[in-house]
Amino acid sequence: MQVVGVTTQQYIYVASRQRKFRIGEILVIDDPELEPRGEVVETKSFNRFLPLTMERSPLIDPAVWEGLEQVGFRLGEETFHLAKLRVLSDIPYPVAVGSSVHLPSFAEVYDLLLPCPVDAGLVLGVTLGTEDMQGTLPDELKNVAPLYKKGEGILPQRGVPFVFDHRAMQEYPHIGIFGGSGSGKSFGMRVILEELLEKQIPTLVFDPHYEMSFSTPFEGMDGGKAKKYKGRTEILTVGKDTGVSFEDLTSQDLASLLAAAGGNFTEGMDNALKAIHQGKDSFVSFSGKLDQCIGLAEKEEETLSEIRKHYGENSAYEKKIINLARQAGHPSSLRGIRWRLYRLHREGIFQKDISPITNALYRRRLTVIRGPIWLLAVFSAYLVRKLYGMRRSYQDAIQRGEIPGEKFPPFIIVTDEAHNFARRGEFSSPARSVFREVAQEGRKYGVFLILATQRPALLDDTITAQLNTKIIFRTVRASDIKVIQEETDISGEEGGRLPYLPSGTAFISSAVVGRTVSVRIRCARTQAPRTLNPFTELEKDYGGVDEEFYKAIADFLPLHIGQITLHLPELENSLNRSVTVDEVQESLEELVIAGRLEKIEGPFGPTYK
Repeated sequence: MQVVGVTTQQYIYVASRQRKFRIGEILVIDDPELEPRGEVVETKSFNRFLPLTMERSPLIDPAVWEGLEQVGFRLGEETFHLAKLRVLSDIPYPVAVGSSVHLPSFAEVYDLLLPCPVDAGLVLGVTLGTEDMQGTLPDELKNVAPLYKKGEGILPQRGVPFVFDHRAMQEYPHIGIFGGSGSGKSFGMRVILEELLEKQIPTLVFDPHYEMSFSTPFEGMDGGKAKKYKGRTEILTVGKDTGVSFEDLTSQDLASLLAAAGGNFTEGMDNALKAIHQGKDSFVSFSGKLDQCIGLAEKEEETLSEIRKHYGENSAYEKKIINLARQAGHPSSLRGIRWRLYRLHREGIFQKDISPITNALYRRRLTVIRGPIWLLAVFSAYLVRKLYGMRRSYQDAIQRGEIPGEKFPPFIIVTDEAHNFARRGEFSSPARSVFREVAQEGRKYGVFLILATQRPALLDDTITAQLNTKIIFRTVRASDIKVIQEETDISGEEGGRLPYLPSGTAFISSAVVGRTVSVRIRCARTQAPRTLNPFTELEKDYGGVDEEFYKAIADFLPLHIGQITLHLPELENSLNRSVTVDEVQESLEELVIAGRLEKIEGPFGPTYK
């Protein structure tokens, strides 16, 4: 391999007769004064049988062809391979044309590939293009990132492990994970969460798909890791294990929750809420006042009679409610508040508090919050604001030189379907404002985001711009690819490859790394609790009716069509359900089609045997 054509301080062309180049691999140029290293960004192979293609190649210019001839390549007479390298360091002048080029050992390029020791960062996978360095890796870097390929199972690591320095998030915060269905996005997020479990970093995970469990070992993997992860994970369901303590809500907190519960929360509703709600109100006291204010507007005499029955004529409470009803305004605003309030109440959100979550974060647990996605979006708006406020208050007190209150740890917020939590547009999701605040200010307080979505084009622009690391799996939609290209440094050729990336392969564009790297994500150590393949489920749960019927009918075979009515009570007892003659005849025909029964036609109808 040697340098050919015109070289600059940024780009170099390298040609080889024997070796095909790989995009992303690093080569060392043997210039005696500079010895720069370069990354292959474009490649092309030229076949001697198709010489005319050379003249039209967009990869190189005529000056490069002249350089190829000068160093002995016979254009149109031999097959050779050409690569364009981007120089990975600042050099004072271009390298010498004709310089030889060699594949590096790991020791020659470790500073480009390993930002921190393997045990100090997150091991996410293997850097593609480094396979030839496998033999020169030190022992501590071998067998730390086994791979997985569907149909072949777990494969040994081949190449340099990709280690993400999570401590650098203090300077370059937040991670975005983008990819379409089946691209490996969820698999990649699981790998990141496993690494956070290894480091015992307090993490809050919103799980709308009920799949972020880490107690089931991945098939073929050692179960010890799953056992450890299970002990470090807390799984809570909104409305069952955690929720919102109504007594702790301020009027602004309650307004935010009700606004998030659905529909347009009007100014009239906001004013009515703040007129009725008082500090330390319970759900019962607040909903009671709300119902009575609505009653005074719609059924005044009946409502007053009910109040006087409990509190007496002209009581202080009666005067208070009448005054509140006047301040609250139109009854339609009150009804809007009541509908939202009871929607949340039916989900059980006011029956618990967030203490299980705060306790888990104190203990450095990975805390998974489950629930329907709309409810998670509502709850996250309250929860993230609350936890972020606790962390910020603690840090601000330290900065002011005050004696801080109770400690609250730094933590990471993770969610799939992030566009449902922080959607772009005027009418957005309830949690967008607090997610945006964390994206812009969280770094100062040690609060970070990891947001996964299939639709980066739908994610809030401000938040997307703050994701300093983007892990990009296969993406097909043109609008999503456009956003990715605008927000990263991936090249046009890499952007063109996005719709065709194999599952589990990703481009990682990160300010922490300083360049875009192609990575094969390692095999996860755990998996979601195994769910039945829907087609297997169909056969098991809905295809077993014939087998059940076959067992029930077997005692009556051979069976003439005219005998069905006679045996119907016995069949119903065997099947433990009621059946009609038509259903029995239909099932008999299905068994004939399946080859389980034989149908013999006779003068008085068929017989089945």
